[in-house]
This record gives sequence, structure tokens and C-alpha cells, in this order.
Amino acid sequence: MENDARKLPPEAQEAIRLRVVRAVRDCGLSPTEAARLFVVSRRVVYKWLDTVDREGVAGLRAKRRGRRRRLCLKSFQAATIVRVITTRYPDQLGLGFSLWSRQAVQQLVANRYHLDLSVWTIGRYLRHWGFTPQKPLRRAYEQDPKAVRRWLEEQYPAIHRQALQEKAEIHWLDEMGLRSQDQGGRSYGRRGQTPVIPGTGQRFGCNVISTITNHGHMRFMVFTGTFTGKVMIEFLRRLVRQATQKVVLIYDRHPVHQGAAVQGWLKKHAGQVRAEPLPTYSPRRNPGEYLNQDVKGAARKERPHDQKEMVQQARSYLRSTQKQPGIVKKFFDHPDVRYAKNTNG
Repeated sequence: MENDARKLPPEAQEAIRLRVVRAVRDCGLSPTEAARLFVVSRRVVYKWLDTVDREGVAGLRAKRRGRRRRLCLKSFQAATIVRVITTRYPDQLGLGFSLWSRQAVQQLVANRYHLDLSVWTIGRYLRHWGFTPQKPLRRAYEQDPKAVRRWLEEQYPAIHRQALQEKAEIHWLDEMGLRSQDQGGRSYGRRGQTPVIPGTGQRFGCNVISTITNHGHMRFMVFTGTFTGKVMIEFLRRLVRQATQKVVLIYDRHPVHQGAAVQGWLKKHAGQVRAEPLPTYSPRRNPGEYLNQDVKGAARKERPHDQKEMVQQARSYLRSTQKQPGIVKKFFDHPDVRYAKNTNG
């Protein structure tokens, strides 16, 4: 279109806008007549009139053209944001978030550097920095990071050295419960139609106590009652009876483990077994936790009809695993427990 006003310089466009508005307001032309006279659309005439009503004639002035200046973080600012994300939590900074979402990072940038970046820009920055959305691991508030570091760097190495001197074998102990109402895993189904898995409406379960070693040895006991000091002592008796060398038992600080009955038994049998407690609230540092996850994963694939069948299935799977030392050794491959993988003790 030869008379397209959009191709005119900004000053010429401003002059047309002002003349059109004056023609309507001062000369009495209708918007339609003014649009036809100045070869512009009627819609834009109404838009200019509305602008004058809201902002005055200044609203029709020519504005600076070109792309808006892009807001971006400087390199030192980006480095600071990355350091904060990796070392702190949003609620520690008073941001009103518990997890690092794009909105949380957006607010952090706004608070620190007064930059109003969109969530899409924040998302691009996060991808560039190597961050991806992930399901976070749960860590108890009560866990003491210093105690965990001391365990990894000082206490466990000392335990390992002493075990070598005593020709003892280190056993990692843990307990778990299996329940009939547990439902895990995923199943394919049509979109919008959640698959229905048949199962018993009864509530029952069983418990497992076990130890594993980095040599691939495993001991276990399946029971149906409550975990008590009596149950723990029975397992310890079996463990000592089957052991061919002294046992160094590493366990968590469960109340049963710390109970008078269990501690009394350990003291009486100190020549056969020595107990070493893990730091509080540190299940991820126990290789036995990964055996538990494996057993629970297998249990989800089968649906026992009653408690007896559940116990049989658990024992069968544990016996099968017990006969495959290579599988047991793999539980020590996880990065959180690789420190315990040394096969010399």
C-alpha cells in the first residue's frame, strides 16, 4: 500500500495523529470521515481519541523506536545466584518458597539486583547453568551435617581400620516393614482413565531385619510382630551363631537398638560383636537402606492375598538375593554409601 502511514518517520506519524484528532475534536468531522480523509483505519482513529482522553495530547507524541533494552544478569551476579541456589534454601532467605522454582529464583534476582526478569528468562538461565527440575531427596531437619562429615572422614575410617586389625567383618543392619496397602510403580492406561489394580481390602504386613556386608554376605529374619528388644536379640543370636569371625555391627539409633535389653546383651557378648551407631537421621549412609528399597520394589510386583503369603514371598526373594553375592555388593555402589565399599573389611 503506497500510502501506508506505518512506513513514515515517527515525526510524520505524530503529525498525522494530531491532525486527525483536531479534525474530529475541533472541526466536527466524524471518525469515519477523518479516517477516509487522512487514509487511516477508523479503528485507529478511535484508538487515538481514547488515548487523548486518558493521557492527553502527550499520548500521541512520537516514541523511540527499536527493541527494548534486554535485562540480563552480569557474570558476577549470575555466579552469586548459582552459589545461593546450591547452598541455601528459599525459606532461609525469607522468600516464601520451600523449593527452588523459577518463581523463587525470579524473586531472588529481584530482591538482590532489582531486575524484573520473566519466569521464562529465569528458566533459560537455569538451563544454561545446568539446573533441571528434580524431585528432591528428603532430609530430616534434625540431621547434623557436621556429624555426618565427621562420620565419613574420621569415625568410619577408624572403625574400618580396627576391624582389619581384629579380622572382624562389618555388618550394616537395618529394618523395614511391608504392608498390604502399599501401592507403588506405574501402569500404562488410556489417557484420562486411571488403571485400576485389583487387590485385597485386608490390612496386614510383615517386618524384615537384615544385615549386609561389602563381601556380599547377607543375613535376614522375617517376622510378623512388633519390633522389640526381644526380636532384636533373637536376630543377634542368629547372626553370631552363623558368623565365622567377629562382627562389627553398624546400625541406626532406633529406640530398640538403644534399649537396655539390647545394650545389655551387646555388652555381655562384646567379644563376638561390637556395635557402632550411625549419625542420627542418616539412613542414606546405610547400605542396608538400598537392600530395603530393592525388596520393597520386588514386593510391589506381587499382590499377596494374606499375611502368610506375604511372608513367604519376602523370604523367597531374600533367599534368592542371599545366594547372589554380586547383587548384595551392588548395594554399596550408590554414591552415598560408596565409602563403605572397601572390600578389605
